[in-house]
Amino acid sequence: MNLNKKAIESYSTQSINAQDEKSVLDALRSDFLSRGPKIDLFEKKLGKICNNKNVLSVNSATSALQLAYQVHGIDNNSVLWTSPITFVATSNAALQLGAKIDFVDIDPDTLNICPKKLEKKLSHVAGTHDSPGFLTVVHFGGNPCDMKEIFKLSKKYKFKVIEDASHALGAFYNGYPIGDQRYSCASVFSFHPVKMITTGEGGALLLDSIGKLENARQLCSHGIVREKFMKDGMPEWYYEQIELGYNFRMSELQAALGLSQITRLRQFVKKRNRLAKIYQENLDKYPLKYQRVTPNDLSSYHLFIVRITNKAFKRDDLYRFLKQKKIGCQVHYIPVHLHPYYKKLGFCAGMFPEAEKYYESCLSLPLHQNLKELELEYICDALKEFFKC
Repeated sequence: MNLNKKAIESYSTQSINAQDEKSVLDALRSDFLSRGPKIDLFEKKLGKICNNKNVLSVNSATSALQLAYQVHGIDNNSVLWTSPITFVATSNAALQLGAKIDFVDIDPDTLNICPKKLEKKLSHVAGTHDSPGFLTVVHFGGNPCDMKEIFKLSKKYKFKVIEDASHALGAFYNGYPIGDQRYSCASVFSFHPVKMITTGEGGALLLDSIGKLENARQLCSHGIVREKFMKDGMPEWYYEQIELGYNFRMSELQAALGLSQITRLRQFVKKRNRLAKIYQENLDKYPLKYQRVTPNDLSSYHLFIVRITNKAFKRDDLYRFLKQKKIGCQVHYIPVHLHPYYKKLGFCAGMFPEAEKYYESCLSLPLHQNLKELELEYICDALKEFFKC
């Protein structure tokens, strides 16, 4: 079997071609390496894909989260809820602004926040100081959350919805692209090398209004304002710092790579969905459970996650077995509330049982644009061998 070892040894990796290389070289040879035309064009292309003109490119999805939280007024008087099955940045960015954090347990099938559990928890705290002003949903693995039900709850219980869509560029909820802000006030994307497209590192923030976009753009660059004073006849060198901001800017080189990558986004999503289907067809008879995607939705399949359903087999044994076979795999994620830092905040084991059950049995198998069906077949054969032991 002629296998690409690099393709198998990573659970995910970037796909770089000659077009990407040329795009970056063109930017490198241009007059702009920092804020320039490539960034503006990348933001427009991303906005077109997501049906949203209010786009800001930044240096990471974590920065995008911080901006999303800040422009919506999250501070030390705020309460934000999110999923315990996410990367720690989702909640960390709110903690850094002083917010109080809590979690909502997941649906064991979709692995996203469970609307029923959310409603139950909201009803218990309604009218108290523990009632959330914000909910950050996580489209885990690229699988869209049940946004319509969550939106209804947001209207009833008066909280704002933010979408951590770091995994979900190219995904669709009920026929609409993630990022169009139909059911939320902000969405965040990641362009890390393992994500749907890459800019090396990088991210984007999509908002529901031009006013919030202007505020986020200002915060992204030290809280400095220039254009307003140029319009008023001031010299080009003049600027003023209006608020305390950051340096979260994306470079022209990153945007150039993103511009090339985004032309293949649909192709990438299509391939990931095809490979996910082949996995399920090949492993149908084995004690594995897969993330459920609602029929009307399209997952970007950033991750292909399996859960072991037979207690005779252990996730860590499977992890070690696959590693011996030089097959890359990963656990996504340790529930946030079980990390030592969060335990110091008062969280403990047993608080979110579905998230903890998921964590004990989950494993992400290789799934990315470079993976070939022959290589996927080799991975499936290894899994079959493990379960026959």
